[in-house]
Amino acid sequence: MNAIKKIATVATLTAAVLGLSACAGMSNQDKNTAVGAGVGAVAGSVLTGGSPIGAVGGAAVGGVIGNEVSKPTH
Repeated sequence: MNAIKKIATVATLTAAVLGLSACAGMSNQDKNTAVGAGVGAVAGSVLTGGSPIGAVGGAAVGGVIGNEVSKPTH
């Protein structure tokens, strides 16, 4: 079962990296949100021992943090 979790984690992270490669037309806030989601997915996966749910949760939290850090000031 651990092999299946590792394959799912690698597939998820590969899809995230490929998705992030199309960031050319994004704003700075959008880029930071995407980077935060990617870093959060990796961290969540590592912290939960390769759990796909940990990766998804980490991506959500990382995306929110990346979005909030780069909000424009008014």
